[in-house]
Amino acid sequence: MHHKHNPLLLCKLKCLLCLQCICLMVIFSLSVSVSVCFFHKGNIIGSGIFVSPKGVLENASSVGVAIIVWVTTGIITAIGALCYAELGVTIPKSGGDYSYVKDIFGGLAGFLRLWIAVLVIYPTNQAVIALTFSNYVLQPLFPSCLPPESGLRLLAAVCLLLLTWVNCYSVRWATCVQDVFTTGKLLALGLIIIMGVVQICKGHYYWLEPAHAFETFRDYDVGLIALSFLQGSFAYGGWNFLNYVTEELVDPYRNLPRAIFISIPVVTFVYVFANVAYVTAMSPQELLASNAVAVTFGEKLLGVMSWIMPISVALSTFGGVNGSLFTSSRLFFAGAREGHLPRLLAMIHVTRCTPIPALLFTLISTLLMLCTSDIYTLINYVGFINYLFYGVTVAGQIVLRIKQPDMYRPIKVSLVWPVIYLLFWAFLLIFSLYSEPVVCGIGLAIMMTGVPVYFLGVYWENKPQCFDITIGKMTHLCQMLCSVVYPDMGENLESHGPERKNGGREDQRQNPQMAN
Repeated sequence: MHHKHNPLLLCKLKCLLCLQCICLMVIFSLSVSVSVCFFHKGNIIGSGIFVSPKGVLENASSVGVAIIVWVTTGIITAIGALCYAELGVTIPKSGGDYSYVKDIFGGLAGFLRLWIAVLVIYPTNQAVIALTFSNYVLQPLFPSCLPPESGLRLLAAVCLLLLTWVNCYSVRWATCVQDVFTTGKLLALGLIIIMGVVQICKGHYYWLEPAHAFETFRDYDVGLIALSFLQGSFAYGGWNFLNYVTEELVDPYRNLPRAIFISIPVVTFVYVFANVAYVTAMSPQELLASNAVAVTFGEKLLGVMSWIMPISVALSTFGGVNGSLFTSSRLFFAGAREGHLPRLLAMIHVTRCTPIPALLFTLISTLLMLCTSDIYTLINYVGFINYLFYGVTVAGQIVLRIKQPDMYRPIKVSLVWPVIYLLFWAFLLIFSLYSEPVVCGIGLAIMMTGVPVYFLGVYWENKPQCFDITIGKMTHLCQMLCSVVYPDMGENLESHGPERKNGGREDQRQNPQMAN
């Protein structure tokens, strides 16, 4: 006997299935967003919060102004991240500001961004984190004095060599190191903030009272305040990292701005309250006298358990060096894909799939940065260069709006925000250059050395045959020594070669000198 289906029952089943599908989609969307937010926060929160407080306070001249600097830097970082979010979904390429500057201002500007990142930004960041690791490991061994500079540099070099070997040997080992050592910074920051709250509840907030917060230990100077912003901005470094992996994000139109709206306010809250906690246990003079602020904080409040703090921070900074090494290869891939870097720097091991040439190049340039152990000079150095290109990138957002007003923009922010960012950017660069002309000038000089390199290595196509042969032999030798090959990226490098001038317009062609 033929059984008739109940139309009402079928309708209910369809509704139930639709509801389940919607619930699964919502849960998946939320889980992806949460993962992106944690990823974003994890890349921002690093060693900076354990080293920058001294530099910020020293240049701000009072506790009150230092707290204002931390809050303002968080706000400016959020504004910059919003501008980058629009660019990230308008120009959906991995490579971050390098890709945006190249597409908006042309090959030379993009190459200079890549050049300074390869030679200055990544090596200096890694040197600062490695030196912070050394400070926190050695400071407990020298309770009555500062650790010797040679010891700091030597331990930092050992840290870099060990982690470079780990990253060269196995991607899995590198990710495991990152997962394990991330707990260090969470433990350290959690302890600092909780102990700060306990101190405030006990009434230990002398330096937070308005009458005392703005007591100066040196005269205010606008140039020094600009340097305090550079020191603070180092702690917020990593806010633009998601723009380097835009092509790999799930639903970037939704998750990129969501990560910014959630992550940066949380990070700002953590940083401000960590600094509030520091001054509940230490006077400004005590904080400035310490090269390992969290260790001094732990010694004052944790008693026999004070060993937890240097170990936690050391774990955090060790993981920070590993994370920086692990992620730097993305920029090398983007540069090689566009023909702006030799293909060797984007090659990976034939079996381990690790970017050995890029890691070795970064290691050598970072070891050169260890010629100085003055962390705060290095931070000013890298902070100035970073902000220079942040401003150029945000200016590119305005230029793109003018040149291509009808371009599809899934995220479109008010032009008020890039204007505010650029005003702050101009203040910061002008007065930083005034206060530290030598440090900032060296950074600018290194950047400008990229101009002849661009014209000789990228723009000039018809090079002598002997040059092609020499570069080819050197590349082949390095390939044999490192057992590396160029990865299959889905399309040949030939379609992404460097620009050449042709009738006033730039087109893309393969550059054999940069590709061999």
